[in-house]
Amino acid sequence: MGNEFFAPGKCRADKVQDLFGKIARRYDRINDLQSLGLHRRWKRRVADLAAASPGARALDVCCGTGDLAFALAARGAEVVGLDFSEAMLAVAKTRAGRLRSGARSPKSGVVPATPQFIHGDALRIPFPDSSFDIVTMGYGLRNLSSWETGLGEMARVARPGGRLLALDFGKPDNALWRALYFGYLRFGVPLFGLMFCGRADTYAYILESLKHYPAQSGVEAKLRELGLANVRVVNLLGGAMSIHCGEKRA
Repeated sequence: MGNEFFAPGKCRADKVQDLFGKIARRYDRINDLQSLGLHRRWKRRVADLAAASPGARALDVCCGTGDLAFALAARGAEVVGLDFSEAMLAVAKTRAGRLRSGARSPKSGVVPATPQFIHGDALRIPFPDSSFDIVTMGYGLRNLSSWETGLGEMARVARPGGRLLALDFGKPDNALWRALYFGYLRFGVPLFGLMFCGRADTYAYILESLKHYPAQSGVEAKLRELGLANVRVVNLLGGAMSIHCGEKRA
């Protein structure tokens, strides 16, 4: 039996929009619980691999509540976060407002730079070609009606020499670990959706979407097909998560 929030093809966007509208306010809390806080470490790893520095221009696609965007901004980058879910953007903007009003650098007393959050479609990114030094996506590729188009758009808006990074769920090579991991996604993770959102299917969606996602091998192959250089996959937690990295050729 399928999941109410998963549908292939043109209906995909509406289903995902509905899903994130339901879970946005509890999204960060549930992520902390289901990953034991590890998702924050993995996002910091993405920001480290992005080698963000003062003056760099970065775009975080499918930014959600802003974790990756804030991590890049904390390293000095000028960051734009883009998402098509107004509910998720509302959480990100609230976080940005709190940072602007309350956070100060302990040395200078200056308010740190905060990302700009805008509404937009990852399949039609509203920026010209070669606009950003860094383009990231965290847990977004699985949710696109065409992950291939999403990667193509990320490459399009990256400048020559720019870095692309995508963090998402993976499929471990080890058969035993993969079975245990999928079992957790099937039976454990939906309990968080039931407890915090009143519906198990909001988080049973993760496994359903992962079944239709090519994960490490497919994404790596597409990055190479797009002509990116220095393509590599960084596996995390035995391949349960992965970071795909590449650079746009100069």
